[in-house]
Formats: sequence, structure tokens, C-alpha cells
Amino acid sequence: MGVCLSARIKAESPCNTGVNSKIVSTDGNLSTSSKVSSFSAPPTPRSEGEILQSPNLKSFSFNDLKMATRNFRPDSVLGEGGFGSVFKGWIDENSFTAAKPGTGIVLAVKRLNQESFQGHREWLAEVNYLGQFHHPNLVKLIGFCLEDEHRLLVYEFMPRGSLENHLFRRGSYFQPLSWNLRMKVALGAAKGLAFLHSSETKVIYRDFKTSNILLDSNYNAKLSDFGLAKDGPTGDKSHVSTRVMGTYGYAAPEYLATGHLTAKSDIYSFGVVLLEMLSGRRAVDKNRPSGEHNLVEWAKPFLANRRKIFRIIDNRLEGQYSMDGAYKAASLASRCLSTESKLRPNMDEVVTALEQLQDNEGGQGNASNGQRMRRRSADDAIRAKRAAADDANKAANKSRNTVAYPRPSASPLYA
Repeated sequence: MGVCLSARIKAESPCNTGVNSKIVSTDGNLSTSSKVSSFSAPPTPRSEGEILQSPNLKSFSFNDLKMATRNFRPDSVLGEGGFGSVFKGWIDENSFTAAKPGTGIVLAVKRLNQESFQGHREWLAEVNYLGQFHHPNLVKLIGFCLEDEHRLLVYEFMPRGSLENHLFRRGSYFQPLSWNLRMKVALGAAKGLAFLHSSETKVIYRDFKTSNILLDSNYNAKLSDFGLAKDGPTGDKSHVSTRVMGTYGYAAPEYLATGHLTAKSDIYSFGVVLLEMLSGRRAVDKNRPSGEHNLVEWAKPFLANRRKIFRIIDNRLEGQYSMDGAYKAASLASRCLSTESKLRPNMDEVVTALEQLQDNEGGQGNASNGQRMRRRSADDAIRAKRAAADDANKAANKSRNTVAYPRPSASPLYA
């Protein structure tokens, strides 16, 4: 969850594997293109009064949400972040009042930390954007609670949780996402961003990362957590001025350097996530060997070399992709990660490229047009086994200190 920690750059924990570390600094910018949607939206409401009158959202009482989540019990926690905690709850599908666990409609209820002023600003942003934007690749906001000091948001429940958990969890009981599913998720997330960047919407998401991409039961991707979203520029302006905020490893270099926020900043972040999906590695991982801590810096030399692409592809995807498909996906990631923002594609172009890639790959786990699939060498297999053993040891060490309920890193709707 995006959260402003101070007026200067500060991290929650950038050195720890899997922690979404927030960054903060000074000012920002934008440029827009994309039109993958027939949706349009009214001007973004700004006041609490307008929000309360929104016909698209249900206003819940605090008591109803307290009962729906079983008094916000720890074993109902789905995730935690800077905003607060997210709880699983149930309501009656007709009366929208609290229902017994396992009956009625399942919800995800995000509860604001009462001492967090930034959390209140993010609460307003979430209601402003998700309260009026409707798209298959955006998480649906069902309603809110604005009662005394209480600020809560109520979302549709996403049964398969976040992309982050599917990519980076390890264990014999856990099946990694297949190549085809990764490409499906990438396309869905791209369509969500393309909608936000469209001429009708003109929104910069600003916090695109794996923990904010949620999956429904059919692995359809939906963007969540709009606490850092910003309206795009109007008139002849080329950017939006704002403090630098986001997550370490995902923020575009020009945004960090100048504070200029543009739609191309989101596209850089998309490139980072696509690279995470291809490699199975986190954007920042201090547990990796020296020189491999930053995924983009480590992978960039391999992205444009067809003969070296296999070095970055997740070895758990053995035999599931064609070399041509892997090269095209890596080339797309490389374009999105261009240092010069003007060289990055817009999101419409990204969507088209991913659609073509999906069509060309075809089949379930088979290479298209008879192309050879990448096979691991004996050395690859040995390295993979060693990595798996290391992961198992790390997981065992961490488990001794874990709390009694799941605590994914800032993943707002984890199942």
C-alpha cells in the first residue's frame, strides 16, 4: 500500500526480501496516451460530502463491519500495510448486514490506522477513483464507512490473493504460476493500466507492483490500492506536480531524480513487474548474491540478447515457453524499462504486444509453430536445486518468528 512516510526519502525496510518499501520526496509530472476502454468517468469528487452522496457506493456502519469481520479478529486478517489492516468479512447479499462466516457475500474490509493522516488522504483517493471507475481489470469498491474517527473501505474479495504471493512463495505444497498464466495476468494488468491512462480517464496509478495486482478465481488480474493515484495533466501541461512516492525498485528513474510524474512512470513500473514475472525474482532482494540485488540492473544486459534470455527466465518454467515467446516478452520489458521515458511504449502498445504474444504462443504449455522450448542443462538443474534448498532454509528460519496469522508485505487483499 502506498504511504507517505515523511517529506524525504525513507524506507520501511528496503533491505529485506519481499518488503514493499515506500519512498517519499518532493514533486511530480505526466504525459498520456491510451484508449483501451469504452468507459468514461465524471470529474473526480473531492469532498467527503460528495463521497457520502455517491450513488455507486454502499455506506456501511462501523458496527456492521465490526460484526461482519468478527470484531476484526486477528485470524480474519488478509494483509497489512501502511494504511492499516485488511480483514475478511461476510455480509447478507440482500440486506448488506453482517452474515455468519461462510454465508452470503465475502468481502475484504480495509481499516484505516486512526493515527494516520496520510491514511485518511489515501482513503479519500481510493473512494474518489474506485468509487466512480468501473473496469474488468480494476478491483471493485463496494462501499465505505465514514463514522466518527473510523475510516474503512469495503472491496470485492479476490480469492487467489496477490500476484506477489504467487510469484515469490516457495514450498513443495505451492505450485508456481505457469508461463501461460503469467502472460494472462500481465495482459489483464496492462489493460487495467491502459484504461487508467486513456484520454477519458487520465489517471496515473503511481504504485504499480505485484502486491497491488490481485487475482480472482480464474486468475483474472485486477489493480487494487489507489491511495497514490493522481489525476493526469490538463490543457497543455506535460506533467503533474506531486511529492515523490511509491515503492523502492519500481519507481521510474526520472521520477526519482526530478519529481516529474508522467504516465511513462507507470510504464517503467510495468516493465519491472513484467521482469519479475519472467524471472521469478523480486525487484529488490538483498538476499541475492552481490550484483543481483537490483533486478533491473542485473537483468538488463540479458534482455536484448536472444542467446542469453534463458539466464533470466524462472527455471520453474522449464519447457513451458518458446524461445521466441520469451525473447518477445523480454524485449517488451526492456522497452518499458528504457532510461529515456520517451522511448517507452504507451500502454495501448503494451496491450497489443501482449495480446499478440498470447496468440502466438497458443496451446497449454506448448511452444508455437514447432519452435524448440528451453531445456535446462545439468548445471541449470543443480543451481535450481541449490536455490530451492536455500529458499527452504530461509523459510524455516523465518517461520520461527512469524505471527499467528498471515502477514504478506503490504498486500491489501491477500487470500
